[in-house]
Amino acid sequence: MSEQQTGRLYGVGLGPGDPSLMTVRAVEVIAEADVIAYHSARHGRSIARSIAERHLRPDHIEERLVYPVTTESTDHPGGYRGAMEEFYADAAARLAAHLDAGRTVAVLAEGDPLFYGSYMHMHKRLADRYPTEVVPGVTSVSAAAARLGAPLVEGEEVLTVLPGTLPEEELTARLATADAAAVMKLGRTFPAVRRALERSGRLADARYVERATMNAERTAPLAEVDPESVPYFSMAVLPSRVDAPRGASGVGEVVVIGLGPAGPLWLTPEARGELAAADDLVGYTTYLDRVPVRPGQRRHSSDNKVEAVRAEFALDLARRGRRVAVVSSGDPGVFAMATAVLEAACEDPYREVPVRIVPGMTAAHAAAARVGAPLGHDYAVISLSDRLKPWEVIAERLRAAAAADLVLALYNPGSRSRVWQVGKARELLLEHRAPDTPVVLGRDIGGPGERVRIVRLADLDPAQVDMRTIILVGSSQTRTARRGDGTEVVWTPRRYPET
Repeated sequence: MSEQQTGRLYGVGLGPGDPSLMTVRAVEVIAEADVIAYHSARHGRSIARSIAERHLRPDHIEERLVYPVTTESTDHPGGYRGAMEEFYADAAARLAAHLDAGRTVAVLAEGDPLFYGSYMHMHKRLADRYPTEVVPGVTSVSAAAARLGAPLVEGEEVLTVLPGTLPEEELTARLATADAAAVMKLGRTFPAVRRALERSGRLADARYVERATMNAERTAPLAEVDPESVPYFSMAVLPSRVDAPRGASGVGEVVVIGLGPAGPLWLTPEARGELAAADDLVGYTTYLDRVPVRPGQRRHSSDNKVEAVRAEFALDLARRGRRVAVVSSGDPGVFAMATAVLEAACEDPYREVPVRIVPGMTAAHAAAARVGAPLGHDYAVISLSDRLKPWEVIAERLRAAAAADLVLALYNPGSRSRVWQVGKARELLLEHRAPDTPVVLGRDIGGPGERVRIVRLADLDPAQVDMRTIILVGSSQTRTARRGDGTEVVWTPRRYPET
């Protein structure tokens, strides 16, 4: 007697709601299936079944997979997650019985089966045991964009798809950084999603789409939607920014933004969002080149030695109603552009121009992280550049910080025109520090030319230092050790010995 052949499992995407948007393949699979399975709430109505209804036959075996819980509470000992796990296991067992009997099973799914769909729970439990095919469907995101008549993404833009069930803070951060976005699963999450859009500065751009392609379809500016009227099958859409109007809005401002020490991995979500929202970008050419080019934005680059001119230029743009981002490497408030902008902004005619500062990862913190925790206790930050202050002031501060046994982060240690400062600083520090004090030399941290070395203070060679290097000098308590994998780490204990 021959062994009975098992049936075939299909995950069938039905599209966003309009039955005419089902694919030909979806219709074929339903026609060939022995068993039609679909999910529903306890009221028994199934949107998936209603979409496919015209293609169902009287002889189809229908398997209604009724959720034990949706948004209400449950007395299941495992809570909501336990109740749902038990349900999916039971549903998979019911479908497996049909497949073992040689029947073809089509599991219906709104939209696409593997895009936030319930079918995926069956797929994960059955696809490794039975022949399986997934029939893709038009997603609700695509349907929403079509109904809005607005491109989702264009060119180099990135589409971000978010569930509205994320924590509000997380939604805010992700929306602030998004080029374009779709937030799904609204319903009861709508108030939090709306607040996240407002806090991220994206509410004015947000569109609302409800039951796209269905009879009860509704679209509107999201800011005008009554939260009490929002069903689960709705979404917030932030369309492409490529053709979004930019320019004089009458409400200008300057936002000074820290880019961090290197590339995109060091950029905060807030900074990324502010860069995307700006009408104009202003900055030193090297730093401005790190910001992606966006259609419609104006870029104004200049030399690194004209900070005051650059600040006034940005403020003048803002006075004309433009939203201006001034970029700095690292943190804008640490030897960077925030000071220059604020100095100008506190004088006429710029006193009324709004100015905000967006922080960034500092070079000192980035270099410290590469070797461990040399800044684990009190530390001082000093610039060795004598272009804006006399060397005598620098020397006095080095002696004071060294005498206080502070770890030191030394910025701007040298350049082609400043070659002696590092050697002189080493001499001053050796008056208070042991020759074997650990020194970290971090160059181009996070960039393609990154190099990190740990040397003794006595062996600090000025020839190994340039303007792209930051120097971290340990205190009397700073330690080094070589770990099991061969890496050398540096740390400064948080506990300081009693006198």
